[in-house]
Formats: sequence, C-alpha cells, structure tokens
Amino acid sequence: MSARSPIDRSPIDTVLRLGALNPITSMSLGIGAITWGPTTAAAYAAASIANPMRRAIVDDYGSITYLQLELRSSRVAAGLAHRGVDADRPVGILCRNHRGFVESNVALAKLGARVVYLNPGLPAAQLLTVVEREGIGAVVADTDLLDQLSGVDSSVIVVSCAPELDSSWSFPGLSRWRPLLRLPNPLRSDDPVVLTSGTTGAPKGTTRRPSAGSASAVFGVLEAIPYSRGDVMVLPAPLFHAWGLSQLLLTASLAGTVVLRRRFDPALTLDDVEANGADVLAVVPVMLHRMLDETGEADLSSLRIVASSGSALPGDLATRWMAAAGPTLHSLYGSTEVGQISVADPAMLAADPAVTGRPLRGVEVRIVAADGGVLEVGEVGRVVVESSMHFDGYTDGRTKEVIDSFMDTGDLGRLDENGLLTVVGRADDMIISGGENIFPVNIERAILAADDVADAAVVGVADPDLGQRVRAVVVPADGVSLTSDGIRARLRGELARHEVPREIVIVDELPRNASGKILRNQLAGESSGARSSKTKSSSKKSATSKKSSTSKSPNKKPSRRSRRKVTS
Repeated sequence: MSARSPIDRSPIDTVLRLGALNPITSMSLGIGAITWGPTTAAAYAAASIANPMRRAIVDDYGSITYLQLELRSSRVAAGLAHRGVDADRPVGILCRNHRGFVESNVALAKLGARVVYLNPGLPAAQLLTVVEREGIGAVVADTDLLDQLSGVDSSVIVVSCAPELDSSWSFPGLSRWRPLLRLPNPLRSDDPVVLTSGTTGAPKGTTRRPSAGSASAVFGVLEAIPYSRGDVMVLPAPLFHAWGLSQLLLTASLAGTVVLRRRFDPALTLDDVEANGADVLAVVPVMLHRMLDETGEADLSSLRIVASSGSALPGDLATRWMAAAGPTLHSLYGSTEVGQISVADPAMLAADPAVTGRPLRGVEVRIVAADGGVLEVGEVGRVVVESSMHFDGYTDGRTKEVIDSFMDTGDLGRLDENGLLTVVGRADDMIISGGENIFPVNIERAILAADDVADAAVVGVADPDLGQRVRAVVVPADGVSLTSDGIRARLRGELARHEVPREIVIVDELPRNASGKILRNQLAGESSGARSSKTKSSSKKSATSKKSSTSKSPNKKPSRRSRRKVTS
C-alpha cells in the first residue's frame, strides 16, 4: 500500500496565513534574493528590510533586532575574510545555541562558503575525523570548545566565536563599518553539510541543494502546521542538527523571533515560553519528557504549536504532554537523508499516541517487503518515500537505497486504511529471537505504561540458543525501587511470550545523543543485572538542571513567581 497527503485544503489559505501576499513582504524577499541569492543570508536580509526593529534573537546575552543582526553578520563576514576564510574550502561551525551560531551562519552565506555543522558533543577523536574527512579549512568555535580542536592540522584556521566579548567577535584591527571584501555570486545557493546523528559511530556528512522541489516540501510543512509570520519560537533543539536548523531558518523566513539558550534546562525553557509569550516551542521528545518532570509554574497558554521531531514520541508521552499543556503537539517524522515525511497533529495523537502521521503534500509513502513488493494495509514492512527532499548523498560518495524513485528510510512501519503511517522501529533494531520477529517499540510502550518507570529501551543481544535474546534497560521513576522479576511479571500479562524480556537491566539513565536518540549500541553492551554506578539524583541533576551554572545569564532575571509542578 502507498499513501499521499489528501489535498483537502487550498494552498491560498496557507499563503494568506504566512502573509506572503503582503507587498512589503514580497518586496523584501525579492531584495534579499537579488542581493544574496538563494541563501540563508537572503532570508535574514529580507527580515531586516521588512521588520528592522523586530527582535531576531533572544539568548543568554539579551536580544538583538534584525537590523542589528544584519550589520553584525556583515562585520563578522568581513572579519572572517580578514582571517583568511573564503569559499575555497568548507567551514565548520562548532557552536551551541546562541547568536554567535546564527551570525556565523549568515556571515558564511554572505561569503559564499560551504558550511559544515559540527556537533559540540562529539568526542575529540570523532570531531577530528569529521574535520579531516570533509576537508574543512576553517572552524568557528565557541571558546570553551577550542580544546576539542587542539589536534587539527595546522593549516586549519580556528576562529573563536565569542559574542559575549563583542570587541573580540568584531575582530580587533578591523573597522566596525568595513564593508564586505566582495559580494558572493547571487546564483550560488547554500550547499551545507549536515551530519547524521552518529548513533553507531562517527557521523556521516549529508548534502542537499535547495531547489524548487525543496521549496514545495517546506510549503508542505507550513501547510500541515499552523506557523504564522512573526511567531516567537523557543528553540532548545540543537541548531547543528537538521531539525533545529530547519526551525531556525523557518523562523527567519517568517521574520519571527527565536529564543536560544546555550544549554537545555527544562525550567528555564518553561520560563522562556511564558516570559516571551512564545507561539511555538520546537523540541526533541526527551525535552518534553524532562519538562513534564520539572517542578514549577508553567503558563503555556500562549503556545499554539509544540513541534517535536528528531526521534519518536515514546510510550504515552504525547498523551501526558497534551493533558498538561493542551492540544498543541505536532510530531514530525523524517530523517536527515529523506527530509520531512509526515506530521501527526494533536487530533491524530489523541486518538493514537503511537501514530507517526499523514504524509505531507508532495510526499508519497509506501510499505514494501524485502523484495520491494508493495504490502497491503496493516502489514509491517520497509518504509520507502518519494519526495523532492531527498538528499544528494553522503559526502563519502555513498547514498541510501532507492526503489523505483522511493528512498529507503531504514525504518519499519505500516499504513492503515486512512493512509496514516505508524513506524514500529528501525529495521536494524528488529530482534529475531528463536525465529520470531520482535519489534522493540511494542515492548517499550508496555514497560513505559507503568507509573513507576521513567524511561526504557529494548535491544537484542547475541544468544547462542535463540540467535538473539530480548534485553530491556529500564530507568525507575524518582524514589522507586524496581526489580527485574517485578517488571517481568507485569509484562507477562501484556505481551506475547516471546516478547517478554529474558534480561532486564535497571540503570539511572539511558545514553542519548544531542538530538535525544538512544544510543542502542551502548545498551547492548550493558552487563546483565548491573546497576549504573551513578546515582539517580546526580544523573538527573547533570542532565537537566545545572541551574547554578547553565541557566543564569547576564540578562535573565530570576523568576519572581511562585512555582508549581507541571502535572500530567
């Protein structure tokens, strides 16, 4: 079976909501495109013309307007060129979520340089591998990340990104008003390298060139989720990742305001929503989970949209979040390689928290067998997708498998009679035990249904008799003591016999990458019956709070309101 988005609404409604017919908007977009071509710089230039005094960024250092951002990014471009950065070799950005990331990104677009977005959380060895593999000639890095680059080749230019030290970031010895040394070719489009999540090793580089087709795909997202011009977005999702980056650029294209923090803190994120009257909150699922667990008063009444992507919504998280924050949750499914595929809106998630959603306009999804044959309604198989958002390939020359123009996502799923997609897991995560095909997501949802479980993941490990056995790794809720026998006894009444985990490991937290994806290869290496050496309290503090060191900023005053628990 295959499914497309039903064209049941007029695109004019979306165009009007986005203000695209406003003459000032149209004029500014045209000027931006003529000046900078089809690049990131064009979107920011257009916003600076149409809404020069609107806040572009709110971060740990305060706020700056679109006009200020336009001037600052031009000075940064001139400074980078003065340091020897040019379009001949790719340039890496190794920055957390703050204005310096945005200014660097816009400045490099103005120079016509190809950007490689680097993960600040990568181990130094993997980071150096990526720098060498991608042929990076310069890296703009946060000052506290410079040690990560100590082993790069001496030919690589390293520039410290320190927007908190404005005189340094404006490049000493260079006139504040010095114009750009040259204008880029307006016909050159952005051609960035976005890294995959790297859950099984060093992340791979991917490329995708903008096209008329990709613009149509972006319109599909805007049609499915009710973004509006001028929205205020709180964006804790990492900017170096495809999901966070797309939300940053979408906000700029709509001349909105983005609220950024160097590090995610659930209480501060909730404060940011209220303090800024945010319309949109863009997150990865693990952030929703941690915000639900955070104590405090959370007035989320301004939110129209909570957009989640990067990984699946686990267990009943969608139900609990909407019970606490209202029916505003939209779950987007896609990948760095394939692009955005589908959206589950609040009504879909209320009916079935496990649903992945309906394909976007211009996207067709098929479920196929191992031999490529199309499967029937309800049958589980490989999820393959046809759209205009397919990536150009990995930077090492490899690509994903394509079947009759449909790209393989690497996921397994099924389509129902209404054309709604449900992804049941990664194809390489499926466990084959004693000849039975076992999908970890089914077991994870059963485990997470219990109130005494905070988090869980299921993996397959080698077994001499069964081929693989099922291992569940479980994180207890605060103040709860769990036993393997107790969990297993409950699951016997809810799962098929072959799905009940033979091995249950109780730990203090699951290993995740910056986009919230579980590092399952690490879980397969946990010893049976062992408990993590870290205590739950210290693990939770390091993962979420860190209020004494990360949530304070020179421009953020402590909240004056009393706090209550966000309940589900």
